[in-house]
Amino acid sequence: MMLQFPDPVKLKTRKLVFEEAYAARDSATLEQLKELSSKRRVIEEFINESSSITEAIAREMSGGLTSQVQQDLQRLEGYLPLLENLIFHIDLIGSNGQMVRWTSDLKIRWSSALSSSSFFNLLGPKFFQIDNLRFELGMTLFLYGAILRERASEVLPTDLVQSATFFREAAGVYHHLANEVLPSLGPALPAERPPEAFSSVSTVMSLICLAEAQAVTIRKAEEKGTAIGLLAKLHHGVTQLLDEANGLLNTSSECRDISSRLVEFILSCKSLHELRSQKYLAGTLKIAGQVGVAVGVLRVAVINVQKKIPGEESWKSVFRKEIDDASEMLRKFEHENEFVWHEKIATGDELPLPQGNKIVSFIPYIPKRWERELAFKI
Repeated sequence: MMLQFPDPVKLKTRKLVFEEAYAARDSATLEQLKELSSKRRVIEEFINESSSITEAIAREMSGGLTSQVQQDLQRLEGYLPLLENLIFHIDLIGSNGQMVRWTSDLKIRWSSALSSSSFFNLLGPKFFQIDNLRFELGMTLFLYGAILRERASEVLPTDLVQSATFFREAAGVYHHLANEVLPSLGPALPAERPPEAFSSVSTVMSLICLAEAQAVTIRKAEEKGTAIGLLAKLHHGVTQLLDEANGLLNTSSECRDISSRLVEFILSCKSLHELRSQKYLAGTLKIAGQVGVAVGVLRVAVINVQKKIPGEESWKSVFRKEIDDASEMLRKFEHENEFVWHEKIATGDELPLPQGNKIVSFIPYIPKRWERELAFKI
């Protein structure tokens, strides 16, 4: 069982009306700006939970999609190519005072889902206004990656391969965001901005998605009866990905205002997969006749994980089950060693160092642009 962390999807935004901000030179451009506003409005309604559309109508409008998450993905996939096209044409114009003023008139505002302060604001979410269309693109892509991740969790009980694919796609979106979109904003961003507008946070999210993809891949490997020695290495590979994510949060100056829940989620997942890795390692050692070492590995693993039980109740239940399973395994090994093998219990430097194997990679995100001509009154 995996720990759930849906917080990244909890972004909020304010209304944008493109045709009121930008002066179109012809009717075709005006219609395209109106279409952009229309598709943006649908996104505003679903993330702000302000839509008056019934489930039946939403299903019909989406072509029969029954999953709310699928519908949300479809809405974003309809908006992003139009937004990419607008950015493309504004870039062609280059530095222009009028265009800068028009973009400022849009008042692009988003709240944060990962800011430490966002969980203590009793007056509602704090909105950050940044007058740059790439801020709009960045926040929309961050949301898109978060919803892909939710889709991965949604299909997890029924299709492990599809779930891992969605996690890898989400990792690709965040990688694109961290390496292609946000760096181009550069000095244009003010000092006060949401964590989602920092490249390092998107890199952290990409690593989390890769860790989750590998965790799902391990479940598939377990179903196939993969050798437990390899399973131990794969679980430790998950901890290595999460360790990299946690290290980035600790060392990056961009990650000062970050949600404690995100940090706890990363550390809790890491602890869980450390325990699972050690369980499989202990099983491998026992098969190899090293029962005393296997007992030592399990003792340390159980003691360590008991110190790291998270506060989140739903996560606690997962930890309790894993600890119970490991404790029962330890009891059986100790009993067998006491009455059959009489081996010395390994401690400290006598215990083997864990080895990791990372086998997943992100699926590259390829941005799409709806290639339509746009003309403005400049």
